[in-house]
Amino acid sequence: MKQRYDKLSEKVSRATTQSYSTSFSWGIRLLHASIRGAIYSIYGFVRVADEIVDSFEGYDQQALLTNFKIDTYRAIEQKISVNPILNSFQKVVHQYKIDSDLIATFLESMETDLDKRTYSQEHYHKYIYGSAEVVGLMCLRVFTNGDDAKYDELKPYAMRLGAAFQKVNFLRDMKEDYEILGRIYFPQVDIRNFNGNTKSVIENEIEADFAKALEGIRKLPDGSKQGVYLAYIYYKSLFNKIKKSTPLRILSGRVRINNGVKVGLMLNCVMLNKLKWN
Repeated sequence: MKQRYDKLSEKVSRATTQSYSTSFSWGIRLLHASIRGAIYSIYGFVRVADEIVDSFEGYDQQALLTNFKIDTYRAIEQKISVNPILNSFQKVVHQYKIDSDLIATFLESMETDLDKRTYSQEHYHKYIYGSAEVVGLMCLRVFTNGDDAKYDELKPYAMRLGAAFQKVNFLRDMKEDYEILGRIYFPQVDIRNFNGNTKSVIENEIEADFAKALEGIRKLPDGSKQGVYLAYIYYKSLFNKIKKSTPLRILSGRVRINNGVKVGLMLNCVMLNKLKWN
């Protein structure tokens, strides 16, 4: 009987993903059908936690996050939750043996977002690992489906892809993060004196992450390669647009890729898959 509720839970996670991210939603559509639901479930879990610390101003965010953490661990322990997002997530955790330390590290990083702060180099790397790299590793557990050797091989690449995505987000959202949330993620960056040299240093770091990540994408199982590559080219295209933008443009508002361009990128990705990555 619970199967009907599990299907509903997965639909809620899918709807959450589609509501918040067209880029990831379209990437997930190019995954093999057997793993799409699991990735939706991971994204739904991550998205709710992120919204608690980013969007629920005027509410007791600390209490909400604490309760969410308690409910997460309870769902995993009991293998069920009346929260559909957590019910779908716990199912994936058990099915793909997602490491508990990845979940704990992610939730810990979300808690640091409740403090308005600037980041040292150490905290910067720690936050990127907890907020993005571990999410890539959760997804990698699904992609490798019990193949521990393959997981260990691809782990460094998945981490670099997660880091690249997060750093692009930091650049894209710099104005909003600073003015609304009181955060500057890049260490030793004074937003009042943000200039081309500082921007270039950050961009070189991101370029290196993308280059390493692409090596790993080529080694992914066939069922996940195309979808992950599409997410990669979406973000790489956004990054290239950011690179062409002046620091003043970055601080004026979000740089975006419109949906028409995204459709073209998706078609190119499908064609590349037909050519077997040659």
